[in-house]
Amino acid sequence: MTDIYSMTRSGLEKWFSERGDNPAKAAILFQWLYQRDLRSFDELPFSDRVKSAMTDSFTMELPETAARVGDEVTEKLLLRLPGGESGDDHVETVLMRQKYGDSVCISTQVGCAMGCAFCQSGRLKKRRSLTAGEMTAQVLKMRRLGAEIHSITVMGIGEPFDNFSAVRDFCEIASDYNGLALGEKHITVSTCGIVPGIMAWSALPHPCSLAVSLHAADNDLRSMLMPINRRYPVGNVIAAAAEFAELHNRRVTLEYVMLSGVNDSPEQAQQLANLIGFSKRFYVNIIPCNGNDSGFIPSTRDRIMAFYDVLKKNGISVTMRREFGGGISAACGQLSSDFSDQKSRL
Repeated sequence: MTDIYSMTRSGLEKWFSERGDNPAKAAILFQWLYQRDLRSFDELPFSDRVKSAMTDSFTMELPETAARVGDEVTEKLLLRLPGGESGDDHVETVLMRQKYGDSVCISTQVGCAMGCAFCQSGRLKKRRSLTAGEMTAQVLKMRRLGAEIHSITVMGIGEPFDNFSAVRDFCEIASDYNGLALGEKHITVSTCGIVPGIMAWSALPHPCSLAVSLHAADNDLRSMLMPINRRYPVGNVIAAAAEFAELHNRRVTLEYVMLSGVNDSPEQAQQLANLIGFSKRFYVNIIPCNGNDSGFIPSTRDRIMAFYDVLKKNGISVTMRREFGGGISAACGQLSSDFSDQKSRL
């Protein structure tokens, strides 16, 4: 049986058509699923024949909450995915409450194969990729806790472009006006720099926003921090991201985590400015390093501000990310899908 939350509206239109039904029912079904919080196919305004066929074809089970923790502005769930072996298939998702609306950060894989040196998620082996429905379910779980979601960041555990088709389908569901009904600019997908994935994302007719985890402007350092750079060097990553920006008239976020004594000098800020050049298609999001057991320590406030000033003097658009969830291991670089570890921490 197929998870109903993995089905795009176009996929459901095909399903209805193949059974001799009006494909317009797909839009009605989407509205009931995502805007009326459907809990059973029996609630649908369809004939018994159609509801029976749906019951036989689809499941609509959401993951179990294995643990939950929060503070004033952040909520984190450890979710056990249906059908996983006991203790194996768990992911984390994080809700961040902001003045303009709630934002949810979702995971795309159980574990991660990218191995970024500063990231807790990257220290776990990838067990499998999530389905589009398992991504959608993370958003629905937060909504059922009362969240009023304004935006989604696909920046949790896993590399989205290592799970391209499922992430694409999730974004289609999330941005569908009959579905979760978030605009494409309110959904941001973050990649560590898989160039073919960026190019394939650019080729989509209506892609969601793009962010690139950069963290260094020279190949030697970036390869040390992010092994993927050995395959896709930083210059190629920037070129692919610039092409996306030009094709879709959309600015690309370059994420830069500040690691004390590693990538936070004024000279390295100048390298970054030189890499970007005078393009207005990028802006840099400076991220304070969050505590984990990777061995890296956060840059001081003075070092961060000196780095920031160099970028600003070079005409680079730059912001500093507001810190969310560091005290509950819910911040950037802290997420983990190791169930035994997370259950004890949460």
